Amino acid sequence: MLSVPVLSDSGVEVGSVELSATIFGIEPRPDLMHQVVTAQLAARRSGTHSTKSRSEVRGGAGKPWRQKGTGRARHGTIRSPLWRGGGIAHGPKPRDYTQRTPKKMKRLALRSALSDRAASESVIVVDAWRFDAPSTSSAARKLEAVGAHGRVLLVLDRPDELARKSFRNLPRVHSLPPDQLNTFDVLRSDVMVFTQSSLEVVNGEQSVNGVPIANDPPSVNGEQTSSAEKPAPAGSQASGVEIPDEPQSVDPPDEPQSVDPPVEPQP
Repeated sequence: MLSVPVLSDSGVEVGSVELSATIFGIEPRPDLMHQVVTAQLAARRSGTHSTKSRSEVRGGAGKPWRQKGTGRARHGTIRSPLWRGGGIAHGPKPRDYTQRTPKKMKRLALRSALSDRAASESVIVVDAWRFDAPSTSSAARKLEAVGAHGRVLLVLDRPDELARKSFRNLPRVHSLPPDQLNTFDVLRSDVMVFTQSSLEVVNGEQSVNGVPIANDPPSVNGEQTSSAEKPAPAGSQASGVEIPDEPQSVDPPDEPQSVDPPVEPQP
């Protein structure tokens, strides 16, 4: 477990907290982080770009001039890509840029990014942000007091609206709730600033909507029930009620077979 000091919003050390080794202490995977960030940036593209091909350009139904005798190059339509205002050859069309990224890959990439920030000592923990009213100047002084410089990523609790409104107008400062942490924002920041409650959510000590953040989903019932531990069906002897043996069916005795009399020969 990695230990980091806990600071007050005035920069005074008030304790320490442990970072989960499974989230902040793994070996980073640059390949996964690159793939996930590429997919995130691709998903931001709207894909609404569009150009007209020569079949979609208006006009140009007739030949601009006769084939021979003018001294100019021969042309059949002004819709040709050779003409100004004509169609665009192989131009962009609306498309979807999203890429499929498995959840396990996203989770591992986020853990790698958090571990990279923890290894570079770029994680700051504050016990709580105290604001009487939204104040951008007060927020800037508090960040200076805790030593957050450069591009800062704040992980704030969702109910803390005073802190969110105080930090939102500061340049190079981006705030997120703990359940929206992503690889791109973590790698883009120089310093990450957590509150104690938001760090507990990321560490897996608390959950949001019943799902731990950055943790693998727990298995159902923890263990599989073996056949010896399965409850006996109702009405069996294991429930304390004896079931009488069913009477065995007795086949009836064989009936004597009738014997036909011998047939006498006719004269």
